[in-house]
Amino acid sequence: MTEQKEKSPNMIMLDNRSKLTVSGVNDVDSFDEQTVVAYTDYGQLTIQGRELNITKLSVESGELSVEGCVSSLIYTDNRPNENFFKRIFR
Repeated sequence: MTEQKEKSPNMIMLDNRSKLTVSGVNDVDSFDEQTVVAYTDYGQLTIQGRELNITKLSVESGELSVEGCVSSLIYTDNRPNENFFKRIFR
């Protein structure tokens, strides 16, 4: 039987589609002016828009702040290939 890890709280606050604050971020995989890919306990969060700029990132506290024109926020269940890497490094 596997032990369930307690999930970190996850909050998203978007102010006028130009200032985004996300809590509960574990990691940021990639970013550029059109896309930011972040990981939370609730899945992968893809932020899309124009002129995106990360203004704050602290994986210790789980905080991410992004400024720019946010056009979409998309959650997917897990990191791609997460199970593949877990199997390799057992």
